[in-house]
Amino acid sequence: MTRAIVLGGSRGIGKAISDSLKSVEIDVFAASKNDIDTSNLNSVRKFLEKNTQTDILVINTGGPAPKPFSAITEEDWNLYHNQLFLGFCTILQNIKINDNGYIFLISSSVIKEPNSKLIISSAYRAAFSEVFKVLSKEYAQKNISCINIAPGPINTDRTQELIENVKEFEKSLPMKRLGNPEEIGNFVKAIIENKIKYLSGVTINFDGANSNYIF
Repeated sequence: MTRAIVLGGSRGIGKAISDSLKSVEIDVFAASKNDIDTSNLNSVRKFLEKNTQTDILVINTGGPAPKPFSAITEEDWNLYHNQLFLGFCTILQNIKINDNGYIFLISSSVIKEPNSKLIISSAYRAAFSEVFKVLSKEYAQKNISCINIAPGPINTDRTQELIENVKEFEKSLPMKRLGNPEEIGNFVKAIIENKIKYLSGVTINFDGANSNYIF
């Protein structure tokens, strides 16, 4: 049976992806923060001792609370350097993705349109996206597809925390609503279920036409 590991799989977008993959009889390990905390490299190493290979890997984690640049501490930088960058790099260096597999990175729209309130997230998510893009060429030699999904305003607990008045915010969006996590889950499932392989090394802007950038 095909196996998938979904980091941050117990809530939000990660849970939606986990549920979608389970619906097509994929053996899913929906890893919670209790299973792996990417901000803690010891936690990452322990996780990798038990999870050495998979067919599908979904790289996903939450991000920092909004902070102005002047208020960011050295501790903040170190914590999220691990959580959003080094932890992910360590995982890819030590876990085997089986031939013909998939790696999905759930990043953020801030990789293309930095947010002044989310400077740490903008910096480290963009940095890891660069690594992921470079590695996609290496993985392609084994027919492993790498897809970076950059969500915009999606209806998750984190969005509810970041936006003060969600109802008013929705009125400013082209579709007049937040995206549903299930839409991302079903997108991931469709890619795998239909064996779409040539879509690799790309970033998918999942934002309901909210962004202004072209690429």
